[in-house]
Amino acid sequence: MANKTSFGEVQGISVGDKLLIALFIAVIVHAAIILGVNFTDNKLDEVSRAIEITLANTPAKKAPKQASFLAQENQIGAGAKKSKPEPPRQKLPSDGQNQKKLPQKKPAAEAKAAPKKIISGIQPDETKTAQAETARQMKPTKAVAFTAEALQRQISQLGEQIREQHQSADLSKIKHVSAVSTHKYMASQYMRDWEKKVEEVGNLNYPEVARKKNFYGTLILEVGINADGGIYSIRVKQSSGNASLDEAAKRIVQISAPFAPLPTELLKELEVLVITRVWKFSDESGMTTR
Repeated sequence: MANKTSFGEVQGISVGDKLLIALFIAVIVHAAIILGVNFTDNKLDEVSRAIEITLANTPAKKAPKQASFLAQENQIGAGAKKSKPEPPRQKLPSDGQNQKKLPQKKPAAEAKAAPKKIISGIQPDETKTAQAETARQMKPTKAVAFTAEALQRQISQLGEQIREQHQSADLSKIKHVSAVSTHKYMASQYMRDWEKKVEEVGNLNYPEVARKKNFYGTLILEVGINADGGIYSIRVKQSSGNASLDEAAKRIVQISAPFAPLPTELLKELEVLVITRVWKFSDESGMTTR
């Protein structure tokens, strides 16, 4: 009997073990409760920025005779009963402030420009004058009488024009002794030889008009010499006042020709050499040139 009791106590759970098991279960339950609950921060609600404003009329010192409503203070109405507050009206922009002008359609009369009238600047008097001038020009002119004298005059004018054209064309080839640059010494020497020959021929063929007693006359003669020594031109540049003496001087030049040919070196610069000298006729000294 005693053995059975001790065997049961060995196999049974002691009181201390039961206390430990209960404590363990309690800890697990509390832990599950603590972990299962979510803790949230209680944030303060944002304060609303909207402010409620209540307007109250200033209490009147005197009580109204007939009160329409009951109130804590005496108040006198300032408007009609039936009047209702109206919303504020928008201020219309003035004419000068940011007022946009609507595009206006141009009238059809302005769209199509009227054709311009061309006004002539010619006055009636000017028109008549122009017409008269035109009529005068249209009138047949009388033919100029063709005579032998008119023909001779035209031929003479034409010949003069041709000579002038030839002279202008050959002007670059004709040079005076003073205009020679490269061979100036050679040109001066040729002129001295020319003067010597002319004076010899002139004194041998002295003009009869210059033989008078106390006669004295001077003239300036311009003579052009070709490359071969022939005479290109003879011109009285300044007359002596005596036509017979002028002609006698020309005749002396013609008698003296031909002259010596122009030097070859000089021909590189010109084709005609012009010699201008002063001729003197005196009954005492005869004929001289300078």
